[in-house]
Amino acid sequence: MAEAKPKTSPKAIKFLFGGLAGMGATVFVQPLDLVKNRMQLSGQGTTAREYKTSFHALFSILKNEGVGGIYTGLSAGLLRQATYTTTRLGIYTVLFEKMTGDDGRPPNFLLKALIGMTAGATGAFVGTPAEVALIRMTADGRLPAEQQRGYSNVFNALARITREEGVATMWRGCIPTMARAVVVNAAQLASYSQAKQALQDSGYFGDDILCHFCASMISGLVTTAASMPVDIVKTRIQNMRMIDGKPEYKNGVEVLMRVVRNEGFFSLWKGFTPYYARLGPHTVLTFIFLEQMNRFYKTHFLQG
Repeated sequence: MAEAKPKTSPKAIKFLFGGLAGMGATVFVQPLDLVKNRMQLSGQGTTAREYKTSFHALFSILKNEGVGGIYTGLSAGLLRQATYTTTRLGIYTVLFEKMTGDDGRPPNFLLKALIGMTAGATGAFVGTPAEVALIRMTADGRLPAEQQRGYSNVFNALARITREEGVATMWRGCIPTMARAVVVNAAQLASYSQAKQALQDSGYFGDDILCHFCASMISGLVTTAASMPVDIVKTRIQNMRMIDGKPEYKNGVEVLMRVVRNEGFFSLWKGFTPYYARLGPHTVLTFIFLEQMNRFYKTHFLQG
């Protein structure tokens, strides 16, 4: 007779810890997110770039907008994590446990990827309004004063978007956002689980912070390479303006074609360094916070 599965935390706690882990990580990496977004919009429609490197972008922002400028859009970043990451990691954790065998054997790699894609697409839909606000707020500082939107915080951004452009605009770019989330989560969540399992199976790592750190860095690198082309589509669609009553881009395919035609094929990976500099640490911090909160809850509440 098979032993009963060990007790696990309630679903509500899984969702709460997922959101808190993402929000905690965002506090540390928001400046990198800002640089990443500015780099992806740099040289839009031309071959000339505003910023030569990510360091040039960072120093330009500090010079022109001050120290506070590198934290522009923090409220939107936190709301994005509270919605997107809470849903994404919560659903992933629940499905992962459901698919784990009675003997404790974890799901295979393909199943991990499918679970990650399902969790990511659902989370992306829920988090798209905050994503739109974040992209616009972080992009504002690169525009001339008369073209800036001037949102004071994420709630002001969402209220004005709804009032000035309609409720549907809050879900602008929803399809590429969900497509990006499918790629990101298939790569990030599955590769994290797989890397963690492989490191532990090697015999050189235990289930500790060092193992979580190494697995997170591997996961972040895989995710960066896979998701950059989809991410630049998402960023440009969500930041676009209406020109003579018509949207700047019709769809994601047009964004890809125009980027390749006007800026070159490898511009789809423009800003690889700041993208990984943001995604890598965010991945590391999110999973470390999540693992530590799960361990704390297990120790003090499930085993107490």
